[in-house]
Amino acid sequence: MSAGDSEVIYLDNNATTRVAPEVLEAMLPFFGDRYGNPSGIYRFGGEVRRRVERAREQVAALIGAQPSEIIFTSCGSESDNMALKGFYREHGDKAKIITSAVEHPAVRNTARFLGDDRGVPLTELPVDGDGMISPSVIDSQDINPHTLVSLMWANNETGVIFPIRELAEKVKARGGIFHTDAVQAAGKVPINVKDTPADMLALSGHKLHAPKGIGAAYFRTGMPVNPLIHGGHQENGLRAGTENVPYIIGLGRACELALERQNDENTRVRALRDRLERELLAKCKGAKLNGHPKERLPNTTNISFENIEGEAILLHLDHAGIAASSGSACTTGSLEPSHVMMSMNIPYNYAHSSTRFSLSIYNSDSDVDKVISVMPGIVDKLRSLSPFT
Repeated sequence: MSAGDSEVIYLDNNATTRVAPEVLEAMLPFFGDRYGNPSGIYRFGGEVRRRVERAREQVAALIGAQPSEIIFTSCGSESDNMALKGFYREHGDKAKIITSAVEHPAVRNTARFLGDDRGVPLTELPVDGDGMISPSVIDSQDINPHTLVSLMWANNETGVIFPIRELAEKVKARGGIFHTDAVQAAGKVPINVKDTPADMLALSGHKLHAPKGIGAAYFRTGMPVNPLIHGGHQENGLRAGTENVPYIIGLGRACELALERQNDENTRVRALRDRLERELLAKCKGAKLNGHPKERLPNTTNISFENIEGEAILLHLDHAGIAASSGSACTTGSLEPSHVMMSMNIPYNYAHSSTRFSLSIYNSDSDVDKVISVMPGIVDKLRSLSPFT
């Protein structure tokens, strides 16, 4: 894959993905000749409206929903905000929120805003050392029809997949409302809201080979929806503003492709991930897997290297033409490990070096070979320089 004048091995697909060529091809006409406003009553706009509604059907099909249950947004964060803040506006002083300690900031910080600024009681459920949450934890919670439980389908750092169906069933049996951030899971693992009683769900285009700047929110039929953006009649009056037509078309096509390629994700990509993980754990001294050994996204591995600083690993990988990411929050000006690693009680000398490799359908055996060939040397070099060694 080209990156400027050099080739990069891109293994940071949980951060963002390349736009699939088929997606770009579907979008291009709507940047050019097919520029009509889908709200227009004339035929030129009506043709565009039909394509927007076709995209809505494609998104709905990916998660087993009805097209009428899909609202187009700008991203997963907006979808999460729409769910949590809308819940608060609907329930007011009676509202209560339960999340996990490892949620993405889109949920974590929104829930904390509602707690700190609006006084909504907030509980953050713990995870175990594998980053897993047990459905039994719901049994000890005070849940009623004014309680929103928001738990991610899969973790962005570790790839750990929560037992969402069991968690949702327990919440619904107690009369609560269930929301899930499925941004990392959508397109990688099967999702069917007919089988999983989620009331609300968020997904994002740029995590599944659509462009940045487009997402979708699912609201089960009958679930009250409170708009974040007021104005015109778009999205049935639930999100004002002229639709981002090319990106909506791209998201629809990406969801269609994701369904077609889900088997490849769960076989070939998983095999690449497993080989990378196995070899790094065997060849790099002091390496440790972070996250559940089995219940993980097929594309994700998160490995720590004892007594090494995560940002240094990324800089050396970048010098070798490899793009990965770290669980360390160094790029935000903090030297602390991520909240996910800390919530899992990973020892500090491991947590600070957590390194995530997240693959996609565009990765190959040669990509994995390159990482396996350079990573042991990077680890040995950095460990020899570490003041902790």
